[in-house]
Amino acid sequence: MVTQSEPGHDGSDPGLSAIMNERRKLINLAYRLLGSLADAEDVVQETYARWYALPQPQQDAIEAPGAWLTKVAGRICLNLLSSARARRETYVGEWIPEPLPEPTEWIDARPGGDPADRVTLDESVNMAFLVVLESMTPAERVAFILHDVFSYPFAEVAEIVGRTPAACRQLASSARRRIRAAQAPAARAAERAGIVRDFKQAWEAKDIDALIDLLDPDATVIADGGGAAGALLHPVQGAEQIVRALVTLAGRLRHLTLLERTVNGRPGLVAQRDGVTVTVYAFDLAGDRIKHIWAIRNPDKLRPWTAGPPCEHT
Repeated sequence: MVTQSEPGHDGSDPGLSAIMNERRKLINLAYRLLGSLADAEDVVQETYARWYALPQPQQDAIEAPGAWLTKVAGRICLNLLSSARARRETYVGEWIPEPLPEPTEWIDARPGGDPADRVTLDESVNMAFLVVLESMTPAERVAFILHDVFSYPFAEVAEIVGRTPAACRQLASSARRRIRAAQAPAARAAERAGIVRDFKQAWEAKDIDALIDLLDPDATVIADGGGAAGALLHPVQGAEQIVRALVTLAGRLRHLTLLERTVNGRPGLVAQRDGVTVTVYAFDLAGDRIKHIWAIRNPDKLRPWTAGPPCEHT
């Protein structure tokens, strides 16, 4: 259950402080539900707009403003998820959730950007997890995230989803099965970082044998340019096919700098031109091999990574 945050100690209105202190929680919830920081920010803005549209007596009558804000944000997200599939039918190429950097590397391109808009990184935001969430129905996703990630009781989840608590329990259980089915054996952070580093070095060296050894035979590469940056329109599957594509792209690495970075809480890579991030690579491992690579090139999804203009080359 969401509890009201502690009031600020800066001498401001404690009620206002308590309301605004919920912002980080709402951003974290909305990003996990939508996979888009931009959409999450819009949801939080709309949630606060609805709060301040309430007459003061109605605001005063709400015993737990944090719970009210979460309920409203959850319902807005549910509506967005219900329409997202139709919107993505017109999306150019593959759609991948928006990648996030480490908080210490977060670059906010907007003047006066609020640190409260930054998402807390944990296992519920790694790219593989978010991609599985995309395969769920909107109701499954909302029920699972609210209950399993944010510890909301099913009675409160039911008010947001518009189902009975028993139905929400079944939705969350179905979502859990999807997560378990997609999970690969866990590797330690140091091992994951080492494999990604080896991949980077092999790619830069055009070492075909090393690349094939690092990739799962059934590995998949998916790119997201959104029509705003050049990218593969369809997934590439199979280690040999992927290596051919990587070697073809390797020539362009002369103009780019590949850097090891944390992407959604796990080891990844970024490609930069003149200090501007133009591609973010997220990885999923199966044992000691790379199972999935996601390449995010859509400049609209790279805002936290760079304040500079997007580049048109991969």
